[in-house]
Formats: sequence, structure tokens, C-alpha cells
Amino acid sequence: MSTPTTVSCTRRWLPASAALLLGCTSSAVLAHVGGDTAAHHGFFTGALHPITGVDHLAAMMAVGMWSAMTARRVWLAPLSFAALLLAGAVVAQLGLALPAIEPMIAASLLVVGLLVATRTHLPAWAGTGLVGTFALFHGAAHGQELAGGLALAGMVLGTAVLHMAGMVLGLSLQRAPRWLPRAAGGLVALMGLSMGWSLLAA
Repeated sequence: MSTPTTVSCTRRWLPASAALLLGCTSSAVLAHVGGDTAAHHGFFTGALHPITGVDHLAAMMAVGMWSAMTARRVWLAPLSFAALLLAGAVVAQLGLALPAIEPMIAASLLVVGLLVATRTHLPAWAGTGLVGTFALFHGAAHGQELAGGLALAGMVLGTAVLHMAGMVLGLSLQRAPRWLPRAAGGLVALMGLSMGWSLLAA
């Protein structure tokens, strides 16, 4: 018999689960690289940009979830991600191409999803380095589509909001039945596998 706490946690999790499941089943919402050729300008455009692809949205929320569930300093990994995301976008706007952007985005979903599902604890330096490396490639993907300082500032703000949402979700999952964080991380990891498979099949 479900307890009120279980029902409440499940209801909070359903919208996020639906969004992640949609991402697993639709390749149209995956990585942006190679999409629009015209750069997008403006603060609000930049702020909305991280949620225009479910791959980016899921990765950023998963970083917040994992940090909230496993780290003593919950802000450290999200801060590293946001900083290196900006660095990757700047690198892209300077015309410096990073290799294998889409495969690295797929790898980030797989790895961070598994970290969430298993609640793996990493040393602070390893966790920040890992998510920061992935963030460089997410930033490079965004940097190819955004133009100007205002757009990049908006992108960082949008990313911070997604991290905070993930952290809130991660804290709530600490009190939820064990299958919920496993399912959440598993969905993100499956999205990464799906994206990687699509890249191999292309």
C-alpha cells in the first residue's frame, strides 16, 4: 500500500519522467549541432536555449540531481558545469572547433545518468573535473548557435536554473523509494545510449 509520502514523491517526479522519456523516443530533440545555421541573439533567447534540446536539459538537471544526492558541497559540480559550459561556448564562438561534440554529449548523458542511478560518490576534484569536461562540449554546441555576450549570459542563467531544479529534485529523491532515483538516472543513461546509437547508425 502506498504511503502519502510515496504518492507525493511520485507525483512530483511524473512530469520530469515524461520529459525524459520523450527525449529517449524522439531523435528530433537531441543535440543541436548541425541544426540551424543562423546564430541566435539576445538574453532571453540564450536563457531559453538550454531547454530547447532535451539532451542538454536532461544533462544539466542530472548534474544537479547527482550533486544533491551525493556531494557535501552540492553547488560545486553545477558551478563547474556552468563555468566550463561558458568556456566551451566562447571557444566555439572564437572559431575553435572541439572534436566529437555529439558523441561527448551522448557520453555525458550515459555517464551522469549512471552516476545518478547508482548514487556514486566521487572525490570533489574528480566530480567537478568530470562534469566540467562534459560541459565544454555542451557549451561548444550552444556556442555554435548563440551570438553575443547577452545570449551567453542568458545561457548561463538558464543553465543555473536547470541545475537548481535538478538539485531540488535530487533532494526530494533522497526521501523517495529507491527505484525512483534509479529510474531517473536510468532514463538519462538510456537517452545517452539512444543518442550514441543514432550517431553510429547515421
